[in-house]
Amino acid sequence: MITERRNPRSVDIDLLPTERVLKIINADDAVVANVVASAIPQIAKVVETAAECIRSGGRIIYIGAGTSGRLAILDAVEIPPTFSTPPEWIQAVMAGGAKALPHAIEGSEDDRARAAADLKSKKLTKDDLVIGIAASGNTPYTHAAIEFAKSKGAKTVAVVCVENSPMSKTADLTIQTLVGPEVITGSTRMKAGTAQKLVLNMISTATMIRLGMTYSNWMINLSMTNNKLRERGMHVLQEILGVRRDEAARLAESSGSNLKVAVIMGASGCTKEQAEKRLRDAKGNLRTVISHFGTGRE
Repeated sequence: MITERRNPRSVDIDLLPTERVLKIINADDAVVANVVASAIPQIAKVVETAAECIRSGGRIIYIGAGTSGRLAILDAVEIPPTFSTPPEWIQAVMAGGAKALPHAIEGSEDDRARAAADLKSKKLTKDDLVIGIAASGNTPYTHAAIEFAKSKGAKTVAVVCVENSPMSKTADLTIQTLVGPEVITGSTRMKAGTAQKLVLNMISTATMIRLGMTYSNWMINLSMTNNKLRERGMHVLQEILGVRRDEAARLAESSGSNLKVAVIMGASGCTKEQAEKRLRDAKGNLRTVISHFGTGRE
């Protein structure tokens, strides 16, 4: 298995000066972005599937063990505060449960029965998408999770770093990032983990874009719940509408701190109630309501 092979570029790394060690690690990391770029056609298919699942009332459920599970949790928990989405939309399940997040429970990755039990509580349907993440493509827990999800009619994806893996053969779709051997043999928290993080970022972010959770490249769905986010929201209103800070503050206040509603009110001069109705009619997609802002041609 390529993820377990010895990396010829880091042989005797323990004998080298610290700066040389770091340069070897950095050079190895530099290949990851290009490897992920080659997987974009596969990632695009997953994004389209994910967006359709959420539109149909389904969910995206990441599942993994060890590093893969931790990265899954990291991506899932960041989506609600970034896009003000329901936490149910993107979820993560990790072998060993919450206890395995700060403390490794290595044996949990071999527990196939636990995978089925963990997903059973999710009551999967045909509208759900289960994304199994494992550098080896052969982690028993994660592979069993994909098998269970398929048995319930859910759509499935394998995110792996090897070719012709058991998970790839089982899943409906595969994202394959062949980053090669690690600087420290078998330590897939390194390049493989970096590739997984990039892939999950792309899946979740692009899915939110497809669902109208951004407007141009503005974080239009943010909740202005603290000073930093209130300041960000004010800047967004000023940039989109071309208004002064006092007008942005007035719109933020009169819209109930709802950026989308504030933009519609500022752009059209309508009331809050009228803006809310227009947004509902557009299923929350601001671009559908107002198409002439945020094109880069202001």
